Amino acid sequence: MGETADGRGGAPASGDDPYADAVGGALYALAGGDTAGFQRHTDRLTAGLGDGGDGVALLLIARLTGAVTRAWGVGWQPAEAVRQVGKVRGERHSRMAVDAVAAEMRRYPADRVDPQWSAQLADTGAAVWWSADGGYPREWALREKALLAEWVETAIEVLFELSRLPRIERLLPLPGEGTTHAARPTAGSGADAAGADAAGAGGAERRRMAARVRALLAKAEATEFPRESEAFTARAQELMARHSIDRAVLDGPGADGGPVSRRLPIDEPYDAAKALLLDAVAEANRCRAVWLSDLGMSTVVGYPGDLDAVELLFTSLLVQADTAMVAGEARQRAAGRGRTKTYRRSFLTSYAQRIGERLAAAAESARRQAAESAATDPLPVLASRDAAVGRAAAEMFPETVRSRVRGALDEAGWESGRAAADHAPLAGRRAVDRP
Repeated sequence: MGETADGRGGAPASGDDPYADAVGGALYALAGGDTAGFQRHTDRLTAGLGDGGDGVALLLIARLTGAVTRAWGVGWQPAEAVRQVGKVRGERHSRMAVDAVAAEMRRYPADRVDPQWSAQLADTGAAVWWSADGGYPREWALREKALLAEWVETAIEVLFELSRLPRIERLLPLPGEGTTHAARPTAGSGADAAGADAAGAGGAERRRMAARVRALLAKAEATEFPRESEAFTARAQELMARHSIDRAVLDGPGADGGPVSRRLPIDEPYDAAKALLLDAVAEANRCRAVWLSDLGMSTVVGYPGDLDAVELLFTSLLVQADTAMVAGEARQRAAGRGRTKTYRRSFLTSYAQRIGERLAAAAESARRQAAESAATDPLPVLASRDAAVGRAAAEMFPETVRSRVRGALDEAGWESGRAAADHAPLAGRRAVDRP
């Protein structure tokens, strides 16, 4: 990005540059809902682009990269920041946020970036695709089939959203700080896990197990028969639980360097039911999930291998739930009843509740099998790890409340969700932690 005298690309102080004043005025107008003022200031910036110089482009790009750095400093990771911008402003703004992340990442050597950070950059497609920073507005306008005025407005709005992201828990080293021993790739990223065991027998064993689990979950997602889907998913849970138990006994209570944290997106609609599902998956895998409802995310605390299992299984179960829900709605329409929001919410809540019971049963089965076949009783090690996870979660979130998820409002939806999960009686309602 274009740099100023401070070497960082920061915008000049107000009064030194009329374009900097226009940026500040546009942000102020946007914050105050002053549509006319916002238009006046962005028109001034658009006119500056038309003058043929690079000043406006370099200024706004520098401000965007500075906002990205600020977002990272208050705890946000690349995928999270991009997602938040997209939630508030839309896909076009999300793509510009990706560009801002890519531009900022040029400052950091690849070997000084945590593997999970790099995996997120790859997943979001963050790469510098434009030829020069000064020409970015025009190349962006061609890509988006938009006007230069729209580039200015979009840039100001992305800058506004990035600059007001609230402080959250920092979970990974910042770019430039290197990697952490506890770092692991996100599930399905294909990146090698951090730590010495990634290159040895332990890493190879984990990759083989992950491949088997993914194969089972792929079958669960592909089948049209609920009972077959349930069988594949339960087998995947047993496999992950048994692997985790075996590694815990082999490595001891301090395996993987202790508990770490990972945030997973909880998208609307029906986010409460989805958070309930994640809570169930986390509990079955000896993790703790805390729902950040205002931000549309949950933080999951646990050991790295267990977090991988939670992320992988939760993603698959969302796919399975959506497939089963669409099929259930089709049956409802065939019976003369239209689709309703209450049907979907009831379906997902029932589904999450029963899935939690089934996963817990599968995990308990794996624990019993491990206890029967192992020379060493796994219970003390597992209890120690559970206590460590509980302490880590309590330290990160000293104040949480139990939030009761709304119960069944649609009987057909509730029964369909239960049938999709297991065709078995439901137990008591579960709760989700929220800070």
